[in-house]
Amino acid sequence: MAIFFNKTKKIFKVILFGIFIISFLNSCGIYKKSDARTVPPDSKSKVKKNLEEGKGISLDKIRGKNKGTTYQFASSNPMWRATLEILDFLPLANVDYSGGIITTDWYNEGTASNESIKITVRFMTNEIRSDGIKIIIHKKNCSIQSKCSVKKIESTLENELRVAILKKAVIFEKNIAKGKKKFKRNIQD
Repeated sequence: MAIFFNKTKKIFKVILFGIFIISFLNSCGIYKKSDARTVPPDSKSKVKKNLEEGKGISLDKIRGKNKGTTYQFASSNPMWRATLEILDFLPLANVDYSGGIITTDWYNEGTASNESIKITVRFMTNEIRSDGIKIIIHKKNCSIQSKCSVKKIESTLENELRVAILKKAVIFEKNIAKGKKKFKRNIQD
């Protein structure tokens, strides 16, 4: 008789556990009702709609990578590329794409041996806008006894650099757009 009760207890526990699992999975929302009017009838348009909405499964999603973070390479940002190209004659001290800052080293063009300038470019946005970058220029004056003073200066050089960077960024943006159009045409053909 004891064997019979032990088996029924085990069966009861298994059934109870099964009911718990089924109710738990049902509350997770695995099955989601959908309206036939909003779902496209053919598979190609379903795939297109899902891609536009960011739905779907990828190995990175399964492994938990790229959760909510998108990384953009510096070479694809026209403002960044334009700034590096405009400042290529200066030695760079700090270039931090993730922080959005480029700082040059002290530069002396040779006309005045006791004066040097340092340029810092801060990126406020990835968009090509005049207020998307902030340019700061520091000037260092050193006396004969190697006593130096550093001051932040307001100069026309800031505006000239901003205009040059924006012009170059627009050119890069146009080239990127042309490249994408050519690439799309090749895919569709």
